[in-house]
Amino acid sequence: MSSSYQQGGPAYVGDIETEPLTETTDSPINRGSNGSNGSNGGWKKWGLGAALVVLLGVAVHQGGSAGGAAPDADTVDLLGKHHQSKSGKHHQQHKMTRAEMNAQLFDESRRYILHDYDARSPVSNFLPGVAGVFGKPVWSFYVNRGQAIASFGLSSKDFPLLEFNTANKAYQLTPYVGFRTFVQGSRGGHKGKEDGNSFLIEPFSPANAKVAGLDEDDDTKPARTMYVGTNELEIKEEDDVHGLQTNVTYFTLPEDNFAALVRKTTFTNTGDDDLTLSALDGLAKMEPVGGKLQWGLKNIGRTLEGWMGVYHGDKTLHLPFYRMSTEPSDEASVKIEKAGHYCISFVEETGELLPIVFDTEKVFGFATTLQEPDGLLKSSIEKIVANPQYGDAKTSSAFAALEKVTLAPGESITVTSFYGEADHIEKLPKIAKKVAKKGYAEDKLDRARELMDELTSSVETHTANRLFNSLSKQQYLDNSLRGGMPVILGELDYEARSSNADEDDRLKVYHVFSRIHGDLERDYNDFNIDPTYFSQGPGNYRDVAQNRRNDVVFSPRIGAFCVKQFLSYIQADGYEPLTVEAMAYLINDPNQAARVAGHIAKDTKSAEILSAILAGGTFRPGQLFTLFEQLSVNLTVSNQRAIDEIMAISHETPMAVYGSGYWADHWEYYLDLIEAYVAIYPDGEESLMYDTELQYFFSTATVRPRSKKYVLDYTFDGKSKHVLQLDATFFDDTKVKEQASFRNQTTGLIANEANWQRTGKTGKGRAMKSSGIAKLFLLGAIKYATRDAYGMGVEYEGGRPGWNDAMNGLPGMVGSGMPETFELSELLKYVLSVVTRFQRPIVVPSELGEMVDTINDALDELMASGYEDPEELPSDVPDDLFKYWDTVAAARENYRNKVNFYFSGNTTEISAEDAIEMLTNWYDQVQMGVARAMQIGSKGIDDDGTSGVPPSYFSYNITSWAKNKNKSAKGLPMANAKSMRVGVFPLFLEGPTRYMKLIKDDSEKMEDLYSKVLNSGLRDDELKMYFLSADLTGQSYDMGRMMAFAAGWLENQSIWMHMSYKYYLQLIRGKLYDQFYTEMRGADNEGGGMLPFMDPDIYGRSLLECSSFIASSAFTDPSVVGRGFLARLSGSTAEFLSIWRLMFMGPNPYVMNEDGDVEMQLIPALPIWLFEDLESGAEGTRDDEGNLVVSWKLFASIMVTYHNTLGTDLYDVEPKSYTVTMEDGSTVEVEGSSIPTETAVHIRKLLGVESIDVYF
Repeated sequence: MSSSYQQGGPAYVGDIETEPLTETTDSPINRGSNGSNGSNGGWKKWGLGAALVVLLGVAVHQGGSAGGAAPDADTVDLLGKHHQSKSGKHHQQHKMTRAEMNAQLFDESRRYILHDYDARSPVSNFLPGVAGVFGKPVWSFYVNRGQAIASFGLSSKDFPLLEFNTANKAYQLTPYVGFRTFVQGSRGGHKGKEDGNSFLIEPFSPANAKVAGLDEDDDTKPARTMYVGTNELEIKEEDDVHGLQTNVTYFTLPEDNFAALVRKTTFTNTGDDDLTLSALDGLAKMEPVGGKLQWGLKNIGRTLEGWMGVYHGDKTLHLPFYRMSTEPSDEASVKIEKAGHYCISFVEETGELLPIVFDTEKVFGFATTLQEPDGLLKSSIEKIVANPQYGDAKTSSAFAALEKVTLAPGESITVTSFYGEADHIEKLPKIAKKVAKKGYAEDKLDRARELMDELTSSVETHTANRLFNSLSKQQYLDNSLRGGMPVILGELDYEARSSNADEDDRLKVYHVFSRIHGDLERDYNDFNIDPTYFSQGPGNYRDVAQNRRNDVVFSPRIGAFCVKQFLSYIQADGYEPLTVEAMAYLINDPNQAARVAGHIAKDTKSAEILSAILAGGTFRPGQLFTLFEQLSVNLTVSNQRAIDEIMAISHETPMAVYGSGYWADHWEYYLDLIEAYVAIYPDGEESLMYDTELQYFFSTATVRPRSKKYVLDYTFDGKSKHVLQLDATFFDDTKVKEQASFRNQTTGLIANEANWQRTGKTGKGRAMKSSGIAKLFLLGAIKYATRDAYGMGVEYEGGRPGWNDAMNGLPGMVGSGMPETFELSELLKYVLSVVTRFQRPIVVPSELGEMVDTINDALDELMASGYEDPEELPSDVPDDLFKYWDTVAAARENYRNKVNFYFSGNTTEISAEDAIEMLTNWYDQVQMGVARAMQIGSKGIDDDGTSGVPPSYFSYNITSWAKNKNKSAKGLPMANAKSMRVGVFPLFLEGPTRYMKLIKDDSEKMEDLYSKVLNSGLRDDELKMYFLSADLTGQSYDMGRMMAFAAGWLENQSIWMHMSYKYYLQLIRGKLYDQFYTEMRGADNEGGGMLPFMDPDIYGRSLLECSSFIASSAFTDPSVVGRGFLARLSGSTAEFLSIWRLMFMGPNPYVMNEDGDVEMQLIPALPIWLFEDLESGAEGTRDDEGNLVVSWKLFASIMVTYHNTLGTDLYDVEPKSYTVTMEDGSTVEVEGSSIPTETAVHIRKLLGVESIDVYF
């Protein structure tokens, strides 16, 4: 072509030469539709090559706040305010009820709607990565830019199909390196020309996005909408200028034996004459398989391309296979790469496979920014497909090529693409044949939606507030993604199906779908999601322990599984590992393995292989099925039956890994697990505490004594010296060698026995085991012995702080935490309660018995000294208290030294009487420490320490010391403390939140503390929420990274949703119902601090999804205030489920009656507006008698309906009667507030119960 498109010369589409789209010298590609309205008000019969104008706009803050301006008819612009009719005209706005506005937030499929999504503040999110138990997931992250998907792949960020980038980069790069669509189109009959007019556009191009606050009403720019579903994502562009609507839907392929991200792109002719189009649709950059790529892509990306190539599954362009020749390395061992990534695309309506354009230069030419498709501009899709492409030594693309399709007005065509990985190129034709079968993709999309409903049925809720109903399901799903979702395996017969996991040892509990919460914003975490059946990944101890809190409440047949698992992780030193891995299984009897293999295998060879696998060591369900596939094991039974047979003869073992340092709060979640168990199985508490034997986890780390971690160093200004607590925990090579002694000489693997502390002088004895109550007693004793010198907070002596890990500098400041003390108070009270009720002795390791004797003697000595706290406590720790602290700490260190490698195996029995006496003394001492903490208090901006709000943290300045002979790793001298002075901090929300556990049964104290917190520096009055911390201005940077952040951002005085939800949970636990519901949705329903009652425009994401934090009013940029950051996988979900449980079930669904038998009672805490809220336009549901009703699902299977005959709030109202309907149609009528034992047990066992009607 002699004249260029930019210069007004001819434009070429295919082989048709037409006149220029405009007489201009502007950009050669119309990305969307720059132009003015035509007279018909619909699509435009011409295209405009408009100038590319880069608009740098700042989203306009609309006023109000996430907490103070929830949607109502008077204050909120509708989210759909920019929605246009086909005529291009705006709908007339009118005041609507809340129900009408809520309807506008979601479509008919209950997907959250974001209009003009790419003109909004940036936000990142993810598809859940759930493919079902018998499915293989991909992970995928998306942003509200371009075509949404920012990165996806298998397993972890090391194995991407689309490179993983952190959020700040993903917002920039996604529109260019992610999914792209280029459409070459022509329409007939324009101006009488026979060959018509042509255009080249890119739907969803950022160049044609609307700019918030500038051109929302610009009809020449396409309307773009994002639909956020539970297990899908759709984006839509309505281009009225060209009469083209483009819809793109993404979902994870469910329940098949290969993993794929599915993309469905639908082109619809919205014009009034025929549209002929060709299109390229797919990935601009497709990474190959080649080992762990993340580091290489970031650091040696160009060099890495030398290994890259594109291969083909047949002689066409339909089955490209993206892989490296070998895994890139300089090692002597070379691994040839056989696996590869694929893109298989076809026309949904016909199943016709489409050619794939993989040569990036053919599309973009030398436009290395990928902004302009320079290669396509000087060619055509048909020519690109017809000519050679090259895929060696460069990063390739994966565009499906749709060639010359004519659509009549209203007609559509869908290009469906599967992006995944195959372990060999020979598998591609089989995969292609399967996925291109008519109806396969649509059926899988339907199944992906159904799967979410099934997985979240445990919290199926039907109230007058549809948003709340949907919120409950989303929160349950997100909680499961962080903590895992329990499934029960080994159900071989009726006996197993009618038992729980404690009653039948064939039953095994396995958690699926869990992963550490790494994503585009939490870029510091390396998530892992196994692309196998029964997919799961490891998680942080704190996260998993919290998010499994209510497992037994929703799945009662798991019994005490979670309690036993986590109590097993308690180590001899009172700490826990960092990472929780999936349960592993072992078959000890090879004869049993051979029997099961012969029963479920289809042929002799398969049986031999299977028998060897089962007897070969520890395994997980997903690993088994992967081996079956790799070794061609053929089964004669279904996959479900096979795994049930195998698990029934297996023994389970918890798995975990030490990380770095010991967090001070990991133990604080055990009582939550126990409380949830006892709420369902009060009749199982004694057996759990006394008759269950639990091991001690053995970590490869050691906590140093004070003499080896109190480091003498210069202060920041270099003018003086001070003592810091540094390198408190070290990775112990001698423990690594100890574990190595369990290495299997044949496989090279270390046996699981190495993870459990053993007995005997050389550790050759049995694994040490103790009862549940003994392990809790051990934990309480060690934490009691770890209180600070003033007896207030529990010391952060393991090198890490507690829940607020942004206080990472606090251990160095010899710091301590009151949150841990408040939890210690509750732990001691519980252990005391158990011993008092059951009057049974506690058998503990003899080494612990010696420590207990020493600390009790020290307490006797302190009491005998006559010490009493003065009226005003000095900052300097009194000598008597310091001496007591020093003696107790030395006893703790001596105990740890004795059990560092092994227990002796000897035990000490503490009688119930003696245990009660010492526990009572310890408890009283803890209360004295709490009183001191309240007196010493906090100090900060506008806080003189008299607020009455419990403080959270203290530091200790060692004012005098004596050097010892030890040196740090840096050669600095070590010192022994001789005296200390306490330091104080501003208020943190964690303090009063955890303190409320101590006073929850005292309504006066609860109301008083609530009022004090409300009027303290912890309240964000603008957002009507609560800061994580008060103003930290002037605090030392020594306290940790939170001081490095701007106020209002991350942990520095932001709204940390998890801790806020913990606080809200304590309000409803303490029966402050009016205050709780006011916090939830605001006074007079004007917007509160909980979802779904926030302003969606301010919050910036779906009202069904929690964030980790919300930028508070302390943040300097008002346009950011109220926005949520760090998507979804927050501990907030665990707190919400506890709140949901109290709202609908009540605190104790099962109780013991006076005769010692278990009964069931449902005592909800539901406001009347969840039954009906006419002021908000939410009409309630009524029964045949005209009573308002609310329904919810118990144990994921039994529908419970509350009949509110009183027509009032149901706060602590006992039922008048129950009607229990059985599956056979019979009913059990119950008068009174409790369901008797026989029926209650049937309900708990899920035996034949259909529904329960409860009348108030």
